[in-house]
Amino acid sequence: MASSNDSISKTIIVAVALCLVCSIFVAGAAVGLKPIQQENRDLDRKRNILAAAQMLQPGESVEEVFATVEKRLVNMEAGRFATDAELQDAGVNVDSYNQQAAAKDPELSTSLKGESDPASIKRRAKFAAVYVVKDENAKARIILPVHGYGLWSTMYGFMALESDLSTVVGFGFYQQAETPGLGGEVDNPNWKALWEGKEVYNEEGEAVIRLAKGSVDSNDPNASHKVDGLSGATLTSRGVTNLVQYWLGSEGFGPFLAELRSEGV
Repeated sequence: MASSNDSISKTIIVAVALCLVCSIFVAGAAVGLKPIQQENRDLDRKRNILAAAQMLQPGESVEEVFATVEKRLVNMEAGRFATDAELQDAGVNVDSYNQQAAAKDPELSTSLKGESDPASIKRRAKFAAVYVVKDENAKARIILPVHGYGLWSTMYGFMALESDLSTVVGFGFYQQAETPGLGGEVDNPNWKALWEGKEVYNEEGEAVIRLAKGSVDSNDPNASHKVDGLSGATLTSRGVTNLVQYWLGSEGFGPFLAELRSEGV
């Protein structure tokens, strides 16, 4: 007598077969879509770089505008552009270099602890990808990657500096998970616009730019070094101050920028 279609064994066989087919379909879709996802991530990164430098106007092609930007790697330990020999020895390719991934690789990064890590990043990549835009007078505007911990997340962003390598052109985060409506206001265009024209360094060359407690007092002699704090987001505000001072300071891009100034780039 034929077995019932409602038997346990047939039910299990059908369930396993269905799971297998679905798994194959999902895996195939993930593999097939991976190049598109990577392309979209690259496009978004380029868009954020151009936005920090205020180079992208509505309707313009991201790829066409980004073609005027030169990606270069900085040797963070030496405070200068990395040489081809250094990159070759490290097995690093400029075009494909991923700084976030490198920071997790003990061979390509340096461990940071205690007072040497005010931005709470734990490891700093030995090479940093910066983006250079030169005007008709060969003066360079530079876009720097920065990151550090806020309240809930590591915030990743870009800061663009004028050719004097101190005046902020623009600043913004492209990845963060701070509290919406509070620390998440780092994504507010109005707040990001407050950074334009601010000065990173004081007369002694120290990175002193910071978020104020509340609004910046225009009569404050240090107003040019301060940006309005984020209301109700003390820890996120502190995190932003720590990360910009770290990356623009002596342990970050400070020596590299000083070298560029001395060369008149």
